[in-house]
Amino acid sequence: MSVHQTGGGCPAAPRQVDGGWALTSHAHVVGAAEDPETFSSAVSRHLQIPNGLDGSEHARWRRFVESWFTLERMADVEPVLRAVAQDLVEELADGAVFDAVQHLGSRYAVRATCEWLGWPSSVEDELLEWMARNVEATRSGDHTRTAAVADEFDRFITRMVEAGPAAHGLRVTDEVAAATVDGAVVGHDEVVSILRNWTAGDLSSVALCVGVVLQTLADRPEVQAECRRRVDDDSGLDRAIDEILRIDDPFVVNRRVATRDVRVGETAIAAGSRVLLDWTAANRDPERFDSGSGVDEFAPEANAEHNLVYGRGPHVCPGRPLASLELRTLLRAVLRASTQVERAGEPVRSLPPLGGWASAPLRLRR
Repeated sequence: MSVHQTGGGCPAAPRQVDGGWALTSHAHVVGAAEDPETFSSAVSRHLQIPNGLDGSEHARWRRFVESWFTLERMADVEPVLRAVAQDLVEELADGAVFDAVQHLGSRYAVRATCEWLGWPSSVEDELLEWMARNVEATRSGDHTRTAAVADEFDRFITRMVEAGPAAHGLRVTDEVAAATVDGAVVGHDEVVSILRNWTAGDLSSVALCVGVVLQTLADRPEVQAECRRRVDDDSGLDRAIDEILRIDDPFVVNRRVATRDVRVGETAIAAGSRVLLDWTAANRDPERFDSGSGVDEFAPEANAEHNLVYGRGPHVCPGRPLASLELRTLLRAVLRASTQVERAGEPVRSLPPLGGWASAPLRLRR
């Protein structure tokens, strides 16, 4: 029997979880993420384009998906996001308490998505309510509940597609529904999968990121001061945000399945085993990120090359340009509208399998 070897040295060994294996060291996570032939992403019963595909099919659909996140498209959407961010931040009165996750983050994520995809503002409350049900279902670990909320969202996506050309916004939904791949019109199931991938998970992800970033600014004055220094520097602010999210990564894990017997360090993993890439643990691996001051040291430039917030390898997040733009735009609006971001109560951690904060009460000083 041939056994493939990945990883090396003496990083933290994989640990057993729920009949599978969790990779927690930076070296092991990167090794698996960059070896899709051994660690397949085809782990879901549902069609997931592109990151649930492997090989040439993944490459074909990824080229299509990435075409919606070009520099030109991001330049088009930036003023829309800026207007959304400014409107929401202007609603926050001087010294008034707001929840960075539930109030600001979730509303920003939903409104920005609706504007980008050309969905009517009338569905904002519906999406916010769905986000809450989705979080509860995810926390429950009940596959029946998670499947039910997933099916509910697929029906919502179908409604948005069948509504036809939007009366406002960038109408990305209509463009995707009319697009072709290799000369063939994208099928309905593929359109739903793509739009679901862009929204169902990303709505909560953006909200969690907003909570982590703003809570960190409130808790670490030196980080807040550095972000204020970078406020007009796009790339500098992006690196600061990425480093905050490395230190407190809300993107916990991605699933894989071993396609063959493989040895990760000294651990033998059998073909067919479930494998979890633990991004949160890998982003706090002292073997990679402790230069003497601990893994909580804020070092955006030093750590940028090894930061795994958006993944690594061929399945790295294709929507990173939009996610980075969304977070930068909102943070910039907050910083420009305030002199200080402060705690206004005790934040509450999200329960596994979610990361970040479930609630983060803060206030802005104008």
